[in-house]
Amino acid sequence: MSEGVAIRILDREFTIGCKPEEREALEAAARLLDARMRGIRGDNRMAAFDRVAVIAALNLAAEVNAFRRELEGREDQLSRGIADLNRKVEALLAAHAGR
Repeated sequence: MSEGVAIRILDREFTIGCKPEEREALEAAARLLDARMRGIRGDNRMAAFDRVAVIAALNLAAEVNAFRRELEGREDQLSRGIADLNRKVEALLAAHAGR
């Protein structure tokens, strides 16, 4: 069941529906977005909310993409390492079976 959660972003209140077990994550995401938007807006209180929101969203999306690329690189490294270990184990088993 969904419940309404009030969050504040750049001094604006929004009510977002979420499951009770997702509330903490939503609130943390709202705090992160608020901080990013405040950093982008800086002292320019006249900056349009939607423009600041789009820039913050693009910055966060770029970070997500960078993390994904890094994760894919690590997965590739891990896969190569596992394949190498498998070859070594197979070689050791073959050598041991030949005794």
